[in-house]
Amino acid sequence: MESWNALLASHVIAALFVLAIGPLQILRRRRDRIHRSMGYLWVAAMYYVCASSFWIVTEGHFTWLHGLSAFTLVTVTLGLVSAIRGNIAAHLGNMVGSYVGIAVAFVFAVAVPGRAIPRLLVDDAPTALYVAGVVVLSVAVIFASLKLGGRSGSLARKRGNPAGPAAGSDTNQPGRDAPSVLAG
Repeated sequence: MESWNALLASHVIAALFVLAIGPLQILRRRRDRIHRSMGYLWVAAMYYVCASSFWIVTEGHFTWLHGLSAFTLVTVTLGLVSAIRGNIAAHLGNMVGSYVGIAVAFVFAVAVPGRAIPRLLVDDAPTALYVAGVVVLSVAVIFASLKLGGRSGSLARKRGNPAGPAAGSDTNQPGRDAPSVLAG
């Protein structure tokens, strides 16, 4: 049985963050600067969730969830590399598959009695709901700030302001190529 500590709490918060961002990334039709920015946050959180899981063990042993974490590290990396190389079909498949994997792990973590999350839900439901609410609110704030940030960037580009946020963001102007994801 896991006991709550900083590692487990940060792992759960990052996993909730990943679960909240996933549908926005998958269902949103536009694949723009916001998608890339949220995607980088999602990838970083996925890496953290997967890597931190190796220090969360049950009675000193790894479980099938650790195998899923190792597999997910590979699929997230393949998805990121696919996006950078422009292979959108492979990117989509790897990222959606990674999201499904973390959703399955979440269901297992919540549904199996004796694990930390079901115990928290029974022992302190208000705290669990508060943390989930804060995570969802943080995703909404990040999304809104990226959305509003894009508006000021568009104005800066239209005015020809070279110091504006146009560097490294979508131009979406006819006749101009989108900048490379690797550009500095």
